[in-house]
Amino acid sequence: QVQLVESGGGLVQPGGSLRLSCVASGIIFRIYVMRWYRQAPGNQREVVALITSGGGTNYADSVKGRFTISRDNAKNTVYLQMKILKPEDTAVYYCSARQGASDELWGQGTQVTVSS
Repeated sequence: QVQLVESGGGLVQPGGSLRLSCVASGIIFRIYVMRWYRQAPGNQREVVALITSGGGTNYADSVKGRFTISRDNAKNTVYLQMKILKPEDTAVYYCSARQGASDELWGQGTQVTVSS
């Protein structure tokens, strides 16, 4: 059974940090491109960061220099290290997995709230 499970969300003050994790099962994790998306209330889901099977990364302009995506293929896990968090980073964060032209696989999401 294919499953992506996110964790690590929570409430943090502006300027703080969080690390999100997404554990995959039921797929050959190492060959998948992994992405982190977020969706704030009233907004469309937007891609935040991606990491290729070879470890290449790309980031949305809004998070460059603050967020870092990484993966541990031995643990079937992708991470999103978030630093210098801002209120506008508040959203539900989702991880996804996609390989080639296959359907994108989604986790259930984890809430990140940045507020004082």
